[in-house]
Amino acid sequence: MKPFNVNGEFQTTVDTSNVRRHATRGAAATLLSGGTGLAVQIVSTVILARLLTPRDFGLIAIVTTFSLLLLNFGLNGFTEAIVHREDINRSQASNLLWINVVGSVLLSLIFAASGSLLAWFFKDVRIVRVAEWMSLTIPITGLSVIHLALLKRAMRFTAVSGNDLIARMVSVAVSIGLGCAGWGYWALVAGNIALALSSCVGAWLLCRWAPGWPSRAAGTDSLIHYAIHTYARFVTGYFTSNFDNFLVGWRLGPSQLGIYKKAYDLFVLPSSQLSFGLTVLAVSALSRLQRDVIQYKRYLCSSLSVMAFLGMGLSGILTLEGRDLVRILLGSRWGESGIIFTIFAPGIGIMLIYGTHIWIHLSLGHADRWFRWGLVDMAVTTVFLLVGLHWHAEGIAGAWVASYWLITLPALWYAGRPIQLGISAILAAIWKYFAASFVAVAALLALSRQIPYLMETSGAFPALVRLLGVSLAFLLLYLLFVITLYGGSAPLMQVVRLLREMTGRSRSPEPVIDLPVEAIREA
Repeated sequence: MKPFNVNGEFQTTVDTSNVRRHATRGAAATLLSGGTGLAVQIVSTVILARLLTPRDFGLIAIVTTFSLLLLNFGLNGFTEAIVHREDINRSQASNLLWINVVGSVLLSLIFAASGSLLAWFFKDVRIVRVAEWMSLTIPITGLSVIHLALLKRAMRFTAVSGNDLIARMVSVAVSIGLGCAGWGYWALVAGNIALALSSCVGAWLLCRWAPGWPSRAAGTDSLIHYAIHTYARFVTGYFTSNFDNFLVGWRLGPSQLGIYKKAYDLFVLPSSQLSFGLTVLAVSALSRLQRDVIQYKRYLCSSLSVMAFLGMGLSGILTLEGRDLVRILLGSRWGESGIIFTIFAPGIGIMLIYGTHIWIHLSLGHADRWFRWGLVDMAVTTVFLLVGLHWHAEGIAGAWVASYWLITLPALWYAGRPIQLGISAILAAIWKYFAASFVAVAALLALSRQIPYLMETSGAFPALVRLLGVSLAFLLLYLLFVITLYGGSAPLMQVVRLLREMTGRSRSPEPVIDLPVEAIREA
């Protein structure tokens, strides 16, 4: 794609009158890539968990807790600014690229120099060399940010998703190959560098644009201002999301951090593949609907319903069978991770719902409100995690789940205030899925008391049989209760319609989930 014409103006082939169709096709590409990426990551996890030790994973987790914050400089900020902006030209994009590159190089040097401090604090000299090598990922990623953002602005989500998938596959291949060769934790370091490098090369190949020299382009200041608020919110969110790693690594050491981190990674995997993967797509689509408030609310509530349907289904299955899943994927020596993951599981669905408040803030252009909410989020979650530390890693996991359940509705209400999106519309879109999942889980837990074999037998094969059987039973009960609560199969048919739209077999203009227009207007 060549993003700019001869006059330096951004050009795209997207028909803005058909935003829904492009968004749906983009969602299909994103979800397909995310699903494939999930499969690749699962295979990687299964293999690497048997090649490396919890201490290896814990060591890398300590370093990446800090390096990823700097790596996302520009990636979170400039991306949203470019996607949201109504118009952008070559000079503005060039300025953003040079700012991002210079900033990334400086941050890389600072992080490499901080390795000694981290090694002293966590009492592990290996951190020094690991930090030096991991610092390379920061400027490499910085080179790809603007190119990927321009592709997303043009709604070339298939290309972006494909590039991300290829980069992940290269990273996994490098990590597994070096792990088999006995490189230990260096296999993970090399995999991270390969991921950044592959993604950068792919971005420049897909977006054929060479930046010009910095200039005094009008409008650059407003883009930077928007990006600063967005990155500031990312920083608060990142601190909130990684404070647990800091606490566990500091109090319990690398081995326990490795065990905890595996459970946490499985916990956030659905969100990273679904909610976060769809954020730029949703922001791009909703930004074009912000002048039509009724249509905006319908699209948003439809999206909330889909996230609730998927999220509460996953929560139910993994609450029942999380330990068996970890045992099958990681092996018997990761049994503690299975216990922690089961504590995490009830929070998966609500975490997916919580992620949608980002869509509202950014699509309405209120990055400043998103930042302010981030301060509230950080304060609440930090208190919960500090209290949970008393019960070690299990307490930290429980604190995460409790914090998500507490702040999700207030977060959506605050994000929707500029368009008068009320709690009633939000609850109308999601509560039946929560109820159906809760009843299905309770029914199967009651049944397990009558048939102890469902929960007590050990071994990989019985665990697999139990996982498949319980999952099937939950899905049948979950769908039955959803149909009962809705008084028909309309929600399921709407999901089928969505799938048909994603594959190009339908051009239905209807929303994913039909909600009463009166309720949306009143909200």
